Amino acid sequence: MVAKVQKTVSFEAAMIELDQLVADMEAGKLSLEDSLSAYKRGAALLSFCRGKLDDAQQQVRVLEDGVLKDISVSVDA
Repeated sequence: MVAKVQKTVSFEAAMIELDQLVADMEAGKLSLEDSLSAYKRGAALLSFCRGKLDDAQQQVRVLEDGVLKDISVSVDA
Protein backbone atom coordinates (compact mmCIF):
# COMPACT_ATOMS: atom_id res chain seq x y z
CA MET A 1 0.00 0.00 0.00
CA VAL A 2 1.30 3.47 -0.90
CA ALA A 3 1.77 5.92 1.97
CA LYS A 4 -0.59 8.88 1.90
CA VAL A 5 0.55 12.47 1.56
CA GLN A 6 -0.57 14.78 4.33
CA LYS A 7 -3.64 16.83 3.44
CA THR A 8 -1.82 20.04 4.40
CA VAL A 9 0.80 19.60 1.67
CA SER A 10 0.21 21.86 -1.33
CA PHE A 11 0.55 20.72 -4.91
CA GLU A 12 3.60 22.95 -5.31
CA ALA A 13 5.29 21.58 -2.18
CA ALA A 14 4.61 18.02 -3.30
CA MET A 15 6.13 18.74 -6.73
CA ILE A 16 9.24 20.27 -5.15
CA GLU A 17 9.67 17.25 -2.87
CA LEU A 18 9.11 14.85 -5.76
CA ASP A 19 11.65 16.72 -7.89
CA GLN A 20 14.22 16.52 -5.08
CA LEU A 21 13.62 12.80 -4.58
CA VAL A 22 14.14 12.15 -8.28
CA ALA A 23 17.31 14.27 -8.31
CA ASP A 24 18.71 12.42 -5.29
CA MET A 25 17.92 9.02 -6.79
CA GLU A 26 19.39 9.93 -10.18
CA ALA A 27 22.55 11.29 -8.53
CA GLY A 28 23.09 8.01 -6.67
CA LYS A 29 23.03 9.75 -3.29
CA LEU A 30 20.82 7.14 -1.63
CA SER A 31 21.44 3.67 -0.29
CA LEU A 32 19.29 0.82 -1.57
CA GLU A 33 16.98 1.04 1.44
CA ASP A 34 16.73 4.83 1.15
CA SER A 35 16.07 4.48 -2.58
CA LEU A 36 13.18 2.13 -1.90
CA SER A 37 11.76 4.54 0.68
CA ALA A 38 12.21 7.43 -1.73
CA TYR A 39 10.46 5.46 -4.48
CA LYS A 40 7.49 4.74 -2.19
CA ARG A 41 7.30 8.38 -1.12
CA GLY A 42 7.60 9.48 -4.75
CA ALA A 43 4.73 7.17 -5.75
CA ALA A 44 2.56 8.70 -3.02
CA LEU A 45 3.49 12.22 -4.08
CA LEU A 46 2.79 11.42 -7.73
CA SER A 47 -0.63 10.02 -6.86
CA PHE A 48 -1.39 13.10 -4.75
CA CYS A 49 -0.35 15.47 -7.56
CA ARG A 50 -2.35 13.56 -10.16
CA GLY A 51 -5.39 13.81 -7.90
CA LYS A 52 -4.93 17.56 -7.50
CA LEU A 53 -4.56 18.00 -11.26
CA ASP A 54 -7.65 15.88 -11.92
CA ASP A 55 -9.62 18.00 -9.43
CA ALA A 56 -8.45 21.22 -11.07
CA GLN A 57 -9.29 19.88 -14.53
CA GLN A 58 -12.79 18.97 -13.37
CA GLN A 59 -13.28 22.47 -11.94
CA VAL A 60 -12.21 24.01 -15.25
CA ARG A 61 -14.69 21.78 -17.10
CA VAL A 62 -17.48 22.97 -14.80
CA LEU A 63 -16.50 26.60 -15.36
CA GLU A 64 -16.28 26.15 -19.11
CA ASP A 65 -19.69 24.49 -19.25
CA GLY A 66 -21.38 27.10 -17.09
CA VAL A 67 -19.59 30.40 -17.49
CA LEU A 68 -16.54 30.62 -19.63
CA LYS A 69 -16.68 30.75 -23.40
CA ASP A 70 -14.00 30.72 -26.07
CA ILE A 71 -12.47 34.15 -26.55
CA SER A 72 -11.11 35.07 -29.93
CA VAL A 73 -8.05 37.22 -29.62
CA SER A 74 -6.96 39.26 -32.62
CA VAL A 75 -3.46 40.63 -32.65
CA ASP A 76 -2.96 43.82 -34.63
CA ALA A 77 0.56 44.10 -35.97
